[in-house]
Amino acid sequence: MNVQLIGYCRVSTRDQNEHRQVIAMREFGVPEENILVEKMSGKDFNRPVYQDMVARFNPGDVLVISSLDRLGRDYDAVIDEWRHLTKEKEVAIVVLNMPLLDTRQKDRDLTASFVADIVLQILSYVSETERLMNKERQSAGIAAAKARGVKFGQEPMERPALLDDLLAKWKREEITSREAGRLLGVSHTTFLNWVHEDEE
Repeated sequence: MNVQLIGYCRVSTRDQNEHRQVIAMREFGVPEENILVEKMSGKDFNRPVYQDMVARFNPGDVLVISSLDRLGRDYDAVIDEWRHLTKEKEVAIVVLNMPLLDTRQKDRDLTASFVADIVLQILSYVSETERLMNKERQSAGIAAAKARGVKFGQEPMERPALLDDLLAKWKREEITSREAGRLLGVSHTTFLNWVHEDEE
């Protein structure tokens, strides 16, 4: 069975251009017919082109991507997928912009896979740390803004004078929530929100 080089290019939207990724695949030696392009978000792996590619992999095939984030955005999910591909599907992976992420076996030496696993763990740690720091910075920014008197969110809608009367009628099942909303000039969901507030 011939080992195949398969290049996977991904851009998040149809407005983005995959041209540079495709050129990188060609320069690496991926056959034109094996360069796959997908225009979808990398938030998860539920992507038709990607799933079809994985289903067609044979042991020994090589997946080529231009950068790790083309595989996906969630590093924890990427690590799980990486293990699935390299350990279960027995596919080698080459990340063009990170030479350390090349799991092709060289003279049956396991060092390449070992180093790639370590690099992935480091990337996952850095990504999680950055996410937590961003969250902390955001929380600190909101707290500082509140201290300056900045208000967040919409002001609560003023309750109409007719509300109490219509609430009573609604509870007696004399009108529906849609009718009450129409009479108050609001949506029926807003009226139901007032119902819940009244019950609290």
